[in-house]
Amino acid sequence: MEMVPSTMTEMWTTMGSTIASFMFIWAIIRQYCPYELRRYFEKYTHTIMTYFSPYIKISIHEFTGDRLKRSEAYVAVEAYLSANSSKTAKRLKAEMGKDSNNLVLSMDEYEKVTDEFRGAKVWWVASKVVSATRPMAYYPEQEKRYYRLTFHKRYREMITGAYLEHVVKEGKEIRVRNRQRKLYTNSPGYKWPSYKQTMWSHIVFEHPATFGTMALEPDKKKEIIEDLVTFSESKEFYARIGKAWKRGYLLYGPPGTGKSTMIAAMANLLNYDVYDLELTAVKDNTELRKLLIETTSKSIIVIEDIDCSLDLTGQRKKKGGKAMADDEKERKEVKEESGNSGNSKVTLSGLLNFIDGLWSACGGERLIVFTTNYVEKLDPALIRRGRMDKHIELSYCGFEGFKVLAKNYLKLETHPLFDAIDGLMKEVKITPADVAENLMPKSPLDDAEKCLWSLIQALEEAKEEAEAEAEAATAKKVVEQSQDGGGVCSENCMAEKASE
Repeated sequence: MEMVPSTMTEMWTTMGSTIASFMFIWAIIRQYCPYELRRYFEKYTHTIMTYFSPYIKISIHEFTGDRLKRSEAYVAVEAYLSANSSKTAKRLKAEMGKDSNNLVLSMDEYEKVTDEFRGAKVWWVASKVVSATRPMAYYPEQEKRYYRLTFHKRYREMITGAYLEHVVKEGKEIRVRNRQRKLYTNSPGYKWPSYKQTMWSHIVFEHPATFGTMALEPDKKKEIIEDLVTFSESKEFYARIGKAWKRGYLLYGPPGTGKSTMIAAMANLLNYDVYDLELTAVKDNTELRKLLIETTSKSIIVIEDIDCSLDLTGQRKKKGGKAMADDEKERKEVKEESGNSGNSKVTLSGLLNFIDGLWSACGGERLIVFTTNYVEKLDPALIRRGRMDKHIELSYCGFEGFKVLAKNYLKLETHPLFDAIDGLMKEVKITPADVAENLMPKSPLDDAEKCLWSLIQALEEAKEEAEAEAEAATAKKVVEQSQDGGGVCSENCMAEKASE
């Protein structure tokens, strides 16, 4: 029993002496051994150890080639591990995400986490390499971050195939869910050469509109939602039929019927960015294509009031009054007769190529939306099926739409005055914007009943105006008929005909 402490003491003394000797020798080697010889020795030592090791390692670096752009694979792995490692890792770092308002947790440097996939266990390590050379003393050392994946060689085929594909796919989906959506608008072309000015400028997209708050008939609302959801889930279908993964929507109707609100609801439903394209700021067709290339997937490209953006509303005229059936002549006519607005030289032909030409296939999962108040003024080539695949008419407010607005503004699902409003709405045309304005309380003392009476009064005034306009139109028609008959009616005759 007395010999044990002496033996342990001698063992630790010997081990400490051996370690100290090894460190001394290693320090001498590092000091006096040439760098090339040490690298040669480390290289072959690593090769020998790898030969006997049953594990395979894969490194995914943050920057590859272009130092100004992060590797997409690294970003996807970072997102995947931030969601899966925050529950198991003991050391985490919190950073404000580039495209998010929230703190994003990720593995700290040299932290190691375990993951499993189809029964195979893998290890991820977040690491970095610090550059040994520094050009100037006040410059920070360059750090090259990377993730290292380690797994047993028996799972080589599965990990390098299915597992890495799973990591990248899920990482991209996590980034899309967590990203901060944006509303873009195009900058005038002359500003692009500026150092800080880009082709698209943006702000955070925070519009609260949803289909649940829109004053729309339930059947139409359901139809639009199903169409949008089906499109967003049809990547394989579009690839199978050989068509670019995009869809065109034409929203038309009187002012105040909710066309812009519809676009915001579509973006919130699908979690898409919005690109509001101002055609009058685009110099020519080439610039229009450049703008298209700079848009991202999962986005909505919007041209509002397209009938006012450029002179694209006129019907193509036939020269000499003769029909031109020849396709080549018609295409030439499109290019020559597409009007310009200001300094913009965007033509109808260029806009058509923007919608469904070869350049429109760049990216994927993209909606192109036109809005107009006067659909009859647009060139048929612009809104035909295949370009604007779905035409959605947003008309005047009906009783079902009113009930949605009453619930939104007044938190009412039923009220005795609803019957009177229903009856008036069957006789009077009123836009959802006008209904919403009358339902909105104007002071803290305004209650729900007062707002409903305000709407009833507006409907009655609109009814009186419609009746007065109808009487005036009838009287005008009587006068025109009497003049066409070769004589002028007396006042009594006109009154009798008007009463009839």
